[in-house]
Amino acid sequence: MIRRLWPAAALVTVLLVVWQVAVTVAGARPQVLPSPLRVVEQGWAFRAELWANTLPTVQVTLIGFTVSMVLAWAAAVAVDFSPWLRRALTPLLVASQTLPVVAIAPLLIIWFGFGLLPKVLVIALVTFFPVAVGLIEGFAATDRSATALLRSMGASRWQRFRYVRLPGALPSFFTALRIAITYAVTGAIFAEYVGARAGLGIFMQLQKNQFRTDLVLAAVGVTAVLSVTLFALTFLLQRLVTPWYVADHDGHGAR
Repeated sequence: MIRRLWPAAALVTVLLVVWQVAVTVAGARPQVLPSPLRVVEQGWAFRAELWANTLPTVQVTLIGFTVSMVLAWAAAVAVDFSPWLRRALTPLLVASQTLPVVAIAPLLIIWFGFGLLPKVLVIALVTFFPVAVGLIEGFAATDRSATALLRSMGASRWQRFRYVRLPGALPSFFTALRIAITYAVTGAIFAEYVGARAGLGIFMQLQKNQFRTDLVLAAVGVTAVLSVTLFALTFLLQRLVTPWYVADHDGHGAR
């Protein structure tokens, strides 16, 4: 893990040092471009307020993403069992990505108010597509010889799905999950920008209006840490759910 992470950590460190030196040499005002040290210092000074706004963002992210996962799994399984649904739903899934969230989000606020529901819907809109498509493609890419073997042994459609198609689709699902989880945090922040009572999006908006660029960047840093943490948790979840796949690929990596 250290071998995998140190190049990224080294690059981030270099960029932060360059940023710090550039701000110091140029004498940039904190309202325009604060130094990394000032961002960390002010973020720590306002840590209670940052934490109070992080919790609502985490809550809405997890709820919205859970709703999206349930809907994506239901749609993907239904499409796999019904070729007619595949032909009917696939164009709609693609069309859903043409909807501008920038335009839809304010309408959701108008229709459903400033509560939890519109933010959950925004997150579901931005995360449903990659997960649903990843599952659909994963089911379609299942080993046909294994499916044919089970069919020759008299296995039912559900048994073939359970023992072959579902395990075969899980690697594609986790790839799509890692893409979608980063969208979920971004969607939550954007939904809060449009309309919310608390959250990192509201915190950034308030601090921007007060020209506290350092606190805006501190909230951006918290958002990045949150996204990376959720992204890393998908690897842990994959190890728990598909140990055979992880062991096989770790073995190939070692060789």
